[in-house]
Amino acid sequence: QVQLVEAGGGLVQPGGSLRLSCAASGTGFVCNPMGWYRQAPGKQRDLVATITRGGSVTYADSVQGRFTISADNAKNTVYLHMNSLKPEDTAVYYCYCRRLIGTSWGQGTQVTVSS
Repeated sequence: QVQLVEAGGGLVQPGGSLRLSCAASGTGFVCNPMGWYRQAPGKQRDLVATITRGGSVTYADSVQGRFTISADNAKNTVYLHMNSLKPEDTAVYYCYCRRLIGTSWGQGTQVTVSS
């Protein structure tokens, strides 16, 4: 069993920045990849960014150039640095950990971009 705990969401003005973190804990697991999805009200959950243990990253087109994903493999922690935030980035952000036996999800953290 893997537990994912997210932190760092909140309210920010357009153009502002936030950093999300997600720490995975448990025994005998390897997350590869880890990453973030987001879900806005009334919409499906969409991929935001992923990172493999080797450091390969993937971004959704909508966040490319504004968001940066990073990871500390020793701490089983993944980060999402979000810059130049827009109102359309408002959503619940979910961390995930993909393992050989399936995918684990965090509880989600709300990000609201509004003036």
